[in-house]
Amino acid sequence: MIRFLTGRWLWGLALSSGLWAVGGRAAPAAAVVPPSSLAALKLWFRHPATNWEQQALPLGNGRLGAMVFGGPEQERLQLNEHSLWSGGPRDANNPEAYAHLAEVRRLLFANQPAAALDLAERYLMGRPSRLQPYQSLGNLRLEFPGHEEATEYRRELDLDKGLVRITYRVGAAHYTREIFISHPDQVLVMRLTCDQPAGITLFATLDREQDFSVIAKRPTGLIMEGQIDQGKGLDYQVELAALADGGQVYTPISRLEVRGANAVTLILGAATSFGGREVEEASAADVARASKLPYPVLLANHIADHQRLFHRVELDLGGAAAAQTPTDERLARVRQGGVDPQLFALYFQYARYLLIASSRPGDLPANLQGLWADGMKPPWNADYHLNINLEMNYWPAEVANLPECAEPLFQLIESLREPGRRTAQVHYHAHGFVVHHITDVWGFTAPGDGPRSGLWPMGGAWLCQSLWEHYAFSGDRAFLAERAYPTMKEAAEFFLEYLVEDGHGHLVTGPSISPENNYRLPNGEVGALCMGPTMDTEIVHDLFTNCIEASEILHLDPAFRAKLQATLKRLLPLRVGKHGQLMEWAEDYDEPDPGHRHISQLFALHPGRQITLRGTPELAKAARVTLERRLAFGGGRTGWSRAWIVSFWARLGDGERAYENLVALLRHSTAPNLLDLHPPFQIDGNFGGAAGLGEMLLQSQADELDLLPACPKAWADGHVTGLRARGAFVVALNWHGGRLTEARLESLKGNRCRVRSDRPLTVYYANRRRAGPTVVRPAADVVEFATRPGTSYRLEPAP
Repeated sequence: MIRFLTGRWLWGLALSSGLWAVGGRAAPAAAVVPPSSLAALKLWFRHPATNWEQQALPLGNGRLGAMVFGGPEQERLQLNEHSLWSGGPRDANNPEAYAHLAEVRRLLFANQPAAALDLAERYLMGRPSRLQPYQSLGNLRLEFPGHEEATEYRRELDLDKGLVRITYRVGAAHYTREIFISHPDQVLVMRLTCDQPAGITLFATLDREQDFSVIAKRPTGLIMEGQIDQGKGLDYQVELAALADGGQVYTPISRLEVRGANAVTLILGAATSFGGREVEEASAADVARASKLPYPVLLANHIADHQRLFHRVELDLGGAAAAQTPTDERLARVRQGGVDPQLFALYFQYARYLLIASSRPGDLPANLQGLWADGMKPPWNADYHLNINLEMNYWPAEVANLPECAEPLFQLIESLREPGRRTAQVHYHAHGFVVHHITDVWGFTAPGDGPRSGLWPMGGAWLCQSLWEHYAFSGDRAFLAERAYPTMKEAAEFFLEYLVEDGHGHLVTGPSISPENNYRLPNGEVGALCMGPTMDTEIVHDLFTNCIEASEILHLDPAFRAKLQATLKRLLPLRVGKHGQLMEWAEDYDEPDPGHRHISQLFALHPGRQITLRGTPELAKAARVTLERRLAFGGGRTGWSRAWIVSFWARLGDGERAYENLVALLRHSTAPNLLDLHPPFQIDGNFGGAAGLGEMLLQSQADELDLLPACPKAWADGHVTGLRARGAFVVALNWHGGRLTEARLESLKGNRCRVRSDRPLTVYYANRRRAGPTVVRPAADVVEFATRPGTSYRLEPAP
């Protein structure tokens, strides 16, 4: 048996700390905004799933996950446990790298990308440079004899309650299954009932593709256990127990049988040895504890915990009657040109549900597939890609009022600092810490995969943006001082030493890439590696700017701040190219694939804030041209790319183009179960699409709250409650005919508030009809006023 304990920087040890204890609590967030009606928030179907990626329904509690198929006769629940990763800790840093760094840079400055690529591939990459995969935990399979001829079938995922419900009829008997995964009780629960006495007979088994054995735990349970990687990796254990109302329960060898019961509750727990856990004790304890609770108590515990998070935001875009139609049929209609505004509200809330289900305090962050992955080698290892995908997973966390769901991301960033210091020292002879484009739960920070995608030292810097954003939305100075600023500062320290002069007085990064894209030199040679790609400069600008603001707020490090300010002035400026586009590289190169899925040079527009519609109008115009060119050449072909485009158009204030691309996301990159398709399934598009929808309704990146900045004509009437904005505000909006009719703001920290709208606004205290704070009006559509902590304000169109 192996239990990995590998140093204070690794997650294994972090999981045993107080903050990381399973079920640990995060700091309280903004007050819950109770919804008036959430009846329409269900994905439902008239048939069972036959395809994992396209049709199965996801359940999760942050640690345990399941994809539910819902077959009447043969049920399958594909299972995951967040820490079941192949491999283990290793030092992948390459001691030969630094000796060849200067030569690779020289070749790139000399416009010899092919020679630079060859040298980089031989000497600059990590050793080994490949990650090991996140793996499926296995399957719970149920057989229901005699249920072949089921009628009146319905399968649904209830987002409001966080559970899957399956109902059908066999002859005169009506059967119901309710399935959920409880965060408070840390188990999967399935309740099976029948309206006829002694109507439940089932056979249950546990299995996995490899590295498993199953034994009976008499009198009423099964255990599946093993050690992955052919006995060299993590230990795991799955325990299943059956609690029957009437009837009999047997466990012959490796199968659990229930015969003639009135109702059955199945309880499944699982654990791995990641972090030093005793798998036998952990899974057994969870199942034993939950087995002592009546099913109504287990259900109530789960719903209360889920709704504490889920009920914070309500969104109504109209068209509620469409919810009476099965979800796959609604999506098919949209693909054929139909209009369904409620489907977008469902999609937004589905993303919030998925984040709650896949990322909780005390657990690991959502990976490329969230929590859910089938098989032993899922696409791209279901790892953490840092050149947009992991960051996109958490774009909705703040605005959609789930800030504690970002806590696993913050802990991942913290866990990468120590190995990232080692990589910075070995590969670049620099202080600070660096992370490249992929990582895993074992602290991988070296350049991974090949140089065309992996020689990109910006992953850690981009991740730091989420730390600043958490402060910007919450106003939590303790978080800024204790967690965000020290990490941001250390990331900035790396770049102060890593940046090099380009021969024209500017400082640039490199060797690097514009993620996964290529350029063409005037002589026709195609290159990938380069010096000073625009995205790198934008990320450095973002990091340095956030560090400067943080140091000013905290009254810390004036000398360090001055150094950042001086370096900012020497960064390569953003420039407009020959097509009127924002240049992607330091030179105005053409590109072999002008419709490339990555639009990395627009980082400064979103998620950055360097380009704004009113603050930098010429650059905003160039960003628009960039988008138009990308789309004209077939851009947005993947789900996550299309989702990013939605946010770009929203930041440019173009609601119709944002909506057009949100529709395209559903039509071309969304499965019938509403999961995002790269293809294959990647969850980032779900989260990115929801974030884009949020940007259409509320923006706050330009030191003001912009209300309905990109609301399309298709959503002429609607309301939203519970969105969060930078400056520590919680916002509710009502609109009719595409125009704001009322806004309500709750000030959490008492910051001064600047609001922009499509019409002049009058500000009142929310609980007083005609009394309000003193306001100033810098422009006809802008109002500013001081706020008090914990006070709510009502904004109405001026009479």
